[in-house]
Parts: sequence; structure tokens; C-alpha cells
Amino acid sequence: MKKIMHKKIFEVALITAALCLAAGCATPTKTATKTYYFFPPPPDEPHLQYLVGFSSEKAFGGGQKKGLMSFLTGVQPVNRGFGKPYGAAAHGKMLYVCDTDAHAVFVVDLQVKRIGILNTPGAGAPSLPLNIAIDTDGTCYIADSGREQVVIIDKNGNYAGALGKSGEMRPRDVAVNRDRLYVADMQLRGVRVYDKTSRKLLFNIPQETDKANTDRGIFMPTNLALDSEGRVYVADTGGSRVQVYDAEGKYLRTVGGVGDSPGRFARLKGVAVDRDNRLYTVDALSAVIQIFNEQGRPLTWFGDPEASSPLQCLPAKVLVDYDDVALFQNYVAPDFKVEYLVFVINQIGYQMVSVYGFGHQK
Repeated sequence: MKKIMHKKIFEVALITAALCLAAGCATPTKTATKTYYFFPPPPDEPHLQYLVGFSSEKAFGGGQKKGLMSFLTGVQPVNRGFGKPYGAAAHGKMLYVCDTDAHAVFVVDLQVKRIGILNTPGAGAPSLPLNIAIDTDGTCYIADSGREQVVIIDKNGNYAGALGKSGEMRPRDVAVNRDRLYVADMQLRGVRVYDKTSRKLLFNIPQETDKANTDRGIFMPTNLALDSEGRVYVADTGGSRVQVYDAEGKYLRTVGGVGDSPGRFARLKGVAVDRDNRLYTVDALSAVIQIFNEQGRPLTWFGDPEASSPLQCLPAKVLVDYDDVALFQNYVAPDFKVEYLVFVINQIGYQMVSVYGFGHQK
């Protein structure tokens, strides 16, 4: 973000805090030998704490240890790491990460801090996985740009079919709820909505009357999110905005627009929505995450791209996780209470997975 933004503090309703989009203004708090990073920076009350970042098993504190067999055989323990991650989803104490460099989906066991690979050989083999969504029963839906399909893998890891044929779509993301599947399709310049059970196409977003409308349409859909009301949030990277539609595809509002001021985007990527319908947006160029309220008003931000050791570098995805807070409790500052986790996936750097805790001071 530009230097001029160092002079601004953006008052917000959620946390009566600042939206100071200038990088490098997160202030660390030291307790004994530990350093904790909070957002927004003082004097405002913090609502996000940076917890940990990693790009490999070893950096996360996992991986195999050298033992007697390594000494006897000369075989070094595996230290699996990411190449160029993009999309991700959390389910069952696992973090699934699509890696475009490795042409694979990595599976991070958040309990034992080990990284494996989602093994889907044969018909389910990935080509260029970009994004992934996981249903409540463990079924995985993978937006595969190389295959030009959404690949479906059941809870047992078996290939269960695919949406689309080669040349029919250019999927960039996929989302799932109780009865529908949503596919961000670059070729359509919109979102395909399917019945989850029959996998039949129901309708497309935007509606036909909005498709040619520059305000209500979509130029370049890259990422998706769904909220508790069934509303669909589409990251329109080509328009530097988030387009919001209701469950039936009716246009509701636009969030953002091109720019470098609060509430604007330079290179919009991933989007997510929490249980309170707050919208999280990734800006790959500024390397910060902005948070908006349900009406699209900017609330706060986090990330520190100009620090000597940036917490984020070329971020592509953000996701919210309520189920795994206990697994990261040892990273939390003594006077801070974490309500849920926020994962940010970065395409390069030493912290390709950055983990934050959203919460409040005790």
C-alpha cells in the first residue's frame, strides 16, 4: 500500500479500530522470551493475533526425526514441504492445500504436524488443482484447471466423478453447502450452480438480465464464498471487487473496487465469510487481508508485508476454521482469547501457511 496511507486511521464499527493499510505498522508485544504480533496495532484493541507460519513439516515442528535406521541406511527423513500453494480448506483436523507446482493436494495433519498427499490415482489424478471445498461428510470437490473439471473424491479417497468436460468450463474455485455446488467458471464469466445430489446444472450466476451489466456482472471470477444466509460472494479479480448475490442468483451489492485506499483492492484473490457474515478478502499485491461487515463496510485488516520477515507474501487464499483452535493454543498470548482461526495461504516465502487467531483481550 502507498506511503500516504501511513497518515490515515480508518474508524470502524466492529472493533472501533483502525484500518491502517500501510504495511509494517503491526506492533509486537513481548512476554518473557516470546514475541506476539497483534492487529490492528496499538493503541487500538487487538482482534487478531499472528500465531505461526510454515512451509514444511520441519518449519511447523513436525516431520520425522533422525534415528538409528537413518544412521544405518543413510536415508534421510522426509521433510515434505509446499511448492506453490494456492487454494485450501480445513476439515477433520486436517488442512487440505492445492499446490500448483507439485500438481497435488497436500494434506496437513494439524495434530501431529505432518504433511501428506491426497492420493487419487487413475481417473481421480490431479492435473493443476487450484481450489478445494470439503463437504460435511468428507467429500472433496477440487477445481482442477488442468483437467478443466471439478473432480469429486469421496470420504474414503476414491474417485467419485467430475463436473464438466474438457473445453466446457475453466473452473477456478468451488463451494458447497447443504444441497448445492457452486463453481466459479472463467469461461462462463460467472458461477455455475448445481444440485449436489444429482449434479445437474440448476442455473448460472449472474442472471441473464445482469450478465451484460457492468455493475452487476462478473469479469473474472476466481474465488467463492458462501454465508449463513446462502448468499454467494464472488471474487471478481478482473473488476477488483466482490460481487454478492442471493441464493437464487439475484444481484445484491458490490464490495470494493480498484484502488489502494481502505475498502479497495489492487489484486483481489481469495474470499471467505465467518459465522457472523463478516467478509475476508485477500489482496495479493498489498499482501493484506481486509475484513468487511455484512453490509460491505470495511472493518479492519491484518498482515505486515513490509516487515523484515513478512507474515504474508503473495497471498492467494483465506479461510476460517472454528474447529481447531485448541491445536494452536500454545501459540496464543496469555492475555488473549482466540475464538476461531484464520488461515492465509501464500504462494511464496517461508510462511506459505500463515495462521492467525481472531479473538479479544481477556
